[in-house]
Amino acid sequence: MADHAAGLRFDLAAIAAVIREKHPGALVLDIGCGDGALMAALESEAGCDARGIEIDAELVERCVARGLSVVQGDANIDLAEYPDKAFDFAVLSQTLQTATRPDLMLDELLRVGTRAFVSFPNFAHWRTRTALMFGGRMPVTGALPVSWYETQNIHHVTVDDFRDLARAKGAVIERSWFFATERAISPVGANWRAEYAVFQLSR
Repeated sequence: MADHAAGLRFDLAAIAAVIREKHPGALVLDIGCGDGALMAALESEAGCDARGIEIDAELVERCVARGLSVVQGDANIDLAEYPDKAFDFAVLSQTLQTATRPDLMLDELLRVGTRAFVSFPNFAHWRTRTALMFGGRMPVTGALPVSWYETQNIHHVTVDDFRDLARAKGAVIERSWFFATERAISPVGANWRAEYAVFQLSR
């Protein structure tokens, strides 16, 4: 993907490509926006109005210094301040598994955004299964690079878990993407083959 080559992380590249090609000029909320890479790409390449919320004060400062519209806040609490359907898209990239209540976070995404993008590491990937089965330890892999006692991942979600959650919440999965070693793979057997997943949803 061109976006990936230009510096966007692979899951963000997939999201940016959809918005650029299908929804230029969209109003986007990037939740847990990090250094603002996705926001900057959407503004420069798709003419979007991108806003961000980020809990890390240092990252917020870096975003603001780049001219990006980012506020410091905790998405577990502060999304409640946004009105219904205030954005065309709400984006939550590799953050769902760190949320206090992922189910409630998904509700908020689908409330504030007409559509939502969610990406996360798949804890059912075969490397994770193998490490647990044969090593008896929580794995450290490319997708899960931090030891169990340091990680911010508190909810170990899988592809099938997320599909079940979306169904329970009355969300429609419009598109999905799956990645292994940062390369796109087919959806066949994604629950054990994919290291990462990206879903586009609406309700």
